[in-house]
Amino acid sequence: MAARKAVAQVAEKVKRKTFLSALIPAGKATPAPPLGPELGQMQIQIAAFCKDFNEKTAHIKPGIKIRTEITLNPDRSYSIKLLNPITSYFLMQAAGCQKGAVKSSKQVTGIISLKHIYEIAKIKSQDPCFACMTLEQICNTFIGCAHTIGLKVVRHPPSVEELREFLTKRAEEIAQEDKELEETRISKMLRL
Repeated sequence: MAARKAVAQVAEKVKRKTFLSALIPAGKATPAPPLGPELGQMQIQIAAFCKDFNEKTAHIKPGIKIRTEITLNPDRSYSIKLLNPITSYFLMQAAGCQKGAVKSSKQVTGIISLKHIYEIAKIKSQDPCFACMTLEQICNTFIGCAHTIGLKVVRHPPSVEELREFLTKRAEEIAQEDKELEETRISKMLRL
């Protein structure tokens, strides 16, 4: 009898997570980790959630990581709130580069203008995390993010010729990085 009381008291103290913030690829939610176990802990039906999420994000380009807030209601239903994609996605798209810098302080992976930063800030200012910030503060934050990724921020966009020259140099750098990474991977395999 005492054991049952102890188990009941422990069960009452166990609190389930009622909120989850995650990055989920648009149209590609699956029950695989890390999403599946997180939803399982919240006692949300994983298959139903994946179907709902994929339907809600059907209009978005597949694979774009969408910031998603999932709230569990007391009746075990849930609500999904979709936010804008992450800032680095917007910055990389504006710069036209596929890959960020391996060494951000030493490499330039792309060039982005202040106009691009301003337009991205206007879009992202709708997110709740930027509600208390002015547009200027958001722009300064994004300039810092751009430098971290390896993007060079300029006042005016470069000319077509300068951009072509930069992109050819960058393609050579990426090829060299990939070659070095492959050599490192092979040398580690040989050590085993």
